[in-house]
Amino acid sequence: MLELDGNPQAPADLIKDGTDASFVADVIEASQTVPVIVDFWAPWCGPCKTLGPAIEAAVTKAGGRVKLVKIDVDANQAYAGQLQVQSIPTVYAFHQGRPVDGFQGALPPSEIDKFVEKIAAMGGEPESEGLSAAIEAAEQMLTEGAAADAAETFAAILQEEPANATAYAGLVRSYLALDDVDQAEAVLNGAPAEISTDAQLEAVHAQITLAREAANAGPVAELQAAVDADPDDHQARFDLATALLANGNPAEAVEQLLDLFRRDREWNDGAAKTQLFKIFDAHDAKDPIVLNGRRKLSSMIFA
Repeated sequence: MLELDGNPQAPADLIKDGTDASFVADVIEASQTVPVIVDFWAPWCGPCKTLGPAIEAAVTKAGGRVKLVKIDVDANQAYAGQLQVQSIPTVYAFHQGRPVDGFQGALPPSEIDKFVEKIAAMGGEPESEGLSAAIEAAEQMLTEGAAADAAETFAAILQEEPANATAYAGLVRSYLALDDVDQAEAVLNGAPAEISTDAQLEAVHAQITLAREAANAGPVAELQAAVDADPDDHQARFDLATALLANGNPAEAVEQLLDLFRRDREWNDGAAKTQLFKIFDAHDAKDPIVLNGRRKLSSMIFA
């Protein structure tokens, strides 16, 4: 990548040239873990020649907390069109698979630095080594089924650092594992305001919502029979997805919702897409269910 004023070259995976074919992997999926800035440019664009190097320098300075994907709109028009890029340079920022900010035209370097730092901050700050070890131990307890012990450990971490979003989310998930949805919700509602919009807390909020819905789910067999009898019974298919979730089969639930979205994306105010995002938000960003589901949904949205 271009070096500016002798600054060190950025790592290969930090700044890259993207294409329509790689957009889902480079932007949608990558932004699940690290915010991604997309620079739509063209070789003939004068302001792009100023903006591009400045963004690269700012992203390099952010030290891996944000990535940059540069897309030549002359060679790659599909996503530029879908995102309604009408003039260049146009910059979009993505976090958790969705566009969260952006601007058009060249900006002074100081404004670019502020923009990149704001987007980088959406990914949060790394944990200290001591807290990371404690959180890792609590997560291991949760994985091994010792939810009560995990809850105690996460609570102890919060005594040391009351605004630790990872520990708060872990405590909520511990109570969900103990089937205490009310307590999980109470813990979430008590989170400090400064972390209330953290992606991890949004994820457990989605998990609570799905747990509430699952409690009222109907029998899978009956709902499957209804869908088999009438594939265009959208309510039955939506209810089937809820029942599948309640029975621990999120992968099949996602497939049913994708099928519903394909058949009628506007049904019930876009309920299929909304429910899919709930499931994606409730699972780890690197979970194959999320990666495959987002890829299929994006393909249908941008088709």
